[in-house]
Amino acid sequence: MTEQEYLAQRQAVLAEAELDTRAVRAGQVRSAEGEHAEPIFMTSSYVFASAAEAAARFSGEQAGNVYSRYTNPTVRTFEERIAALEGAEMGVATASGMAAILSTCIALLQSGDHIVCSRSVFGTTTVLLNKYLAKLGISTSFVSLTDEQQWRDAITPQTKMLLLETPSNPLSEIADIRLLADIAHEHDCLLVVDNCFCTPALQLPLALGADIVVHSATKYLDGQGRSVGGAVVGRREHMNEVLGFIRTAGPSMSPFNAWVFLKGLETLRLRMMAHSSNALALATWLQEQAGVQKVHYSGLPDHPQHSLAASQQKAFGGVLSFEVGSDKAAAWRFIDATRLVSITANLGDAKTTIVHPATTTHGRLSDEQRQQAGIKDNLIRVSVGLEDIEDLRKDMQRGLDAL
Repeated sequence: MTEQEYLAQRQAVLAEAELDTRAVRAGQVRSAEGEHAEPIFMTSSYVFASAAEAAARFSGEQAGNVYSRYTNPTVRTFEERIAALEGAEMGVATASGMAAILSTCIALLQSGDHIVCSRSVFGTTTVLLNKYLAKLGISTSFVSLTDEQQWRDAITPQTKMLLLETPSNPLSEIADIRLLADIAHEHDCLLVVDNCFCTPALQLPLALGADIVVHSATKYLDGQGRSVGGAVVGRREHMNEVLGFIRTAGPSMSPFNAWVFLKGLETLRLRMMAHSSNALALATWLQEQAGVQKVHYSGLPDHPQHSLAASQQKAFGGVLSFEVGSDKAAAWRFIDATRLVSITANLGDAKTTIVHPATTTHGRLSDEQRQQAGIKDNLIRVSVGLEDIEDLRKDMQRGLDAL
């Protein structure tokens, strides 16, 4: 059997494999050294056998590595693995989650185009759309994530893209992906879904009709807060455009970071189920505490989109938020009284993190924008990690005692 025949058979086996198997095996091609673990190809350029081969590689006539800004074996393994997990034809790695969103918009839109975006997105996404894409003549209208009519009313003849996160950050609102995909396609628009909070372990937006999925790999795909990176997956025709922008503009993922993310993907589903279990237990406990006004977590039965979340997700994820007291001072007292959890804006870590969204992740929004997005001054966000749940409850009790 030739190497090509073996690889073809292996690819066919992986195509039928379950998610856990693809998370460990997809995309891996061993070098001549026969290594078992994926190697890190720390090189900027590659040597060609001849001038003719170099010309063929640069022109795209011949497949192969050219320059690590846009072709690197370790990065390519990560791209193929995340695409396999999401059920996509192709993936493109980027330097960060924001680079993934920027690259998608720049590659697929042009001056005069219009985006309809959920108000319930990461604060920096809002700034990117309002401040920087607007300079290029790409306009954005913001709507309620959960209001079908607002999405329909906001679409114009210039609309080319619908953009959203689900679950939302930090209020855990849930979008009906299949419904929004139908609306987008009725108007020849692309539906782009940020799947950062669920990952493909819990939710598959492409299978529900979305066209493109973006990720901040920094979060759960890594899972231990070690590296910054992003990914875009979808149909090959769209991803080739995104790759063209990466090749030209250079917001590329480093080989070392790609290797870190590959290691993270190997335990993705196990971690996501554990995060979800801890988050549900903590949300249920918080809901019972007298000092907590409201808990935002789609795993709670009284969440307004609980049934929808249960229908399109395998679990409810690791991020929740809750309201304490009546103002920022109360939220800050709660946060500062904790001793176990980490006060940091990152999420998706094995370590539980706590943050005040109004003054950090959504701090660059105006008061009006935060009000529209439901980001109150007394809101606290927790990304629930993998510690013992009883220890997490005790630390939250320290916060409650400070009120």
